[in-house]
Amino acid sequence: MISRELAAELRTAGLLWRPESGDRFQIDIPDLDDDIFTVSEMTIEAQHHPSGTVLGFNGTTEWALDSLPLADAVWLPREDQLRELLRSRFRSLRRLPDSFEVTIELDGAERSFEHPEPAEAYGQALLVVIARATA
Repeated sequence: MISRELAAELRTAGLLWRPESGDRFQIDIPDLDDDIFTVSEMTIEAQHHPSGTVLGFNGTTEWALDSLPLADAVWLPREDQLRELLRSRFRSLRRLPDSFEVTIELDGAERSFEHPEPAEAYGQALLVVIARATA
């Protein structure tokens, strides 16, 4: 799973989240910021309003939280979601002895990102792509 730190960096860099069932996230509220939540139509559902998207908690949780502005949530994208966000820039995922290496194409050259967790390597690559796009 992608680290909260990298997820927060991706959010700050401009990664937009359109919540879907199965997405995992953490909440920027003291005492809840270590818990991981999952979007599900049964318990936590993305509710789209003209004023913005909120995550609605449908009464099955133990604490009294009816809804949460999307800005207070930190999306923890899955490996497949990160790969999809890299789109045509993605070249390969390679298993190394102690880590994984994700290779992308950026500005006509190949760049590689290595980490023990494949999702983290994908996230590092995506962070560079987003930073390049917004520069």
